[in-house]
Amino acid sequence: MSLRGMATVNYFAADWSAARDWYTRVTGAEPYFLREGYAEWRLGDHRAELGLIDARFRAPGTPTGPVGSVLYWHVDDVQAELARLLDLGATVHEPPQDRGHGFVTATVLDPFGNLLGIMYNPHYLEMLSPPRR
Repeated sequence: MSLRGMATVNYFAADWSAARDWYTRVTGAEPYFLREGYAEWRLGDHRAELGLIDARFRAPGTPTGPVGSVLYWHVDDVQAELARLLDLGATVHEPPQDRGHGFVTATVLDPFGNLLGIMYNPHYLEMLSPPRR
């Protein structure tokens, strides 16, 4: 298989300017790439890309609303991050769920109708540790 890792996840927003400002607050960073109708941030330990697209550029026939897959961003404290996202205007889609073996997930709807997943994943932290020799 030649898949080498997640490159970019894109969210759409009808009020693109408000969404750009919201995600700037959520991420704590300005987009590294910005043009009218598109903003992109590099986030986290592996610099994964989050793209925000003005909904007017959505392909015809593309479903709207919370559909499809959920991308979960690793966080160190699901409850604290959930509270922060709610304070910023998100709404709970799925409250924190203990998935067993140390995994905890939750999802919110951002103010623009996109699903945003957060997760504590113990394997993520193991991946960041230097390899054992």
